[in-house]
Amino acid sequence: MYSVYKTSRLFNHFKNGLIEYNTSMRPSDFKINIPSELIAQMPLKERSSSKLLHLKDDVINDRTFSDFPDLIKKNDLLILNNTKVLPARLFGKKESGGKVEIFFERMMTKMSFLAQLKFSGKIHIGSKILINEDINLEIEKRDQQFFLISADKPVMDILESNGMTPLPPYIKRRANSEDIKRYQTVYAKKEGAVAAPTAGLHFTDEILDKIRGRGVDIGELTLHVGAGTFAPLRSEQMELKKLHEEYFEIDQKLCEQIKATKLNGGRIIAVGTTVVRGLESMMQNNVIQPINGKTDIFITPGFDFQLVDAMVTNFHLPESSLIMLVSAFVGRESILKSYQHAVDNDYRFYSYGDSMFLERGLAQ
Repeated sequence: MYSVYKTSRLFNHFKNGLIEYNTSMRPSDFKINIPSELIAQMPLKERSSSKLLHLKDDVINDRTFSDFPDLIKKNDLLILNNTKVLPARLFGKKESGGKVEIFFERMMTKMSFLAQLKFSGKIHIGSKILINEDINLEIEKRDQQFFLISADKPVMDILESNGMTPLPPYIKRRANSEDIKRYQTVYAKKEGAVAAPTAGLHFTDEILDKIRGRGVDIGELTLHVGAGTFAPLRSEQMELKKLHEEYFEIDQKLCEQIKATKLNGGRIIAVGTTVVRGLESMMQNNVIQPINGKTDIFITPGFDFQLVDAMVTNFHLPESSLIMLVSAFVGRESILKSYQHAVDNDYRFYSYGDSMFLERGLAQ
């Protein structure tokens, strides 16, 4: 049994038969109050028992994620992000004794990396950070919110031996042994992310088998989520319409799956905003072909989606690039009404929270 809730569309308007969008939006246009008690601090016991808000043609259906296989059709293609989260959070101290928290962003060389730092007092270029008696780090330079840090041992070895699961800042506790498994999708393969592609956290092997049993194809790409996903939007990002860079790769197999799906009249269903970013980054070249590299694509209302037909996603931080992306997909007003509906109906928010399934209407 599920409930139905009708939204209104106030965001799009028509001119000369074409949809126009307000392209001068700011983060404050995507503001909504999320009560702190609705921010999930722990995962549910069962991945697929989370709520699922299904939005189609501006109608909201309240379901559970175990219903998801019933919402997709034969010949559809479900695309997953197979990135694997690194143990990317380190704790150390300055030579003066002050505590330092290090949030790894990405490798630069075998012995150096970019990171965000949280520290007490001040920290300077050339400062040393002690992880333990055997590991010393040094701050080489600063680039906006990131620091370039050199190490006296291979960076990957340091993460494997001393790193912790990098829970996002709105989870107000330290990671535990359960998070090692639960802050990771069941299909994670390629290490490189510092945050989970959270839309995928709801899937189980049983759910995936049920989806295949319905005649739905499943494909994979890789996009390594960076720490910048949690950073507040900066004015220059809004002006340039570019985000922090994230590495992604799409192989020949997925390209062939996409072409076959389109030929057979199926839909491309992205699991997560990371998959949307990867697919639409590829389509910036107007061709479906293998690609690897870095993307800084910033998808905001007015964006011309060329490939993605539907999307599984979690609830995102207000005023973030991700809520702007989903608003671009189904309309700002529809997203804001859906989030308010979720608040009113005690949905759980953010990484360990509940999910949404967004299907685009004909007017998008």
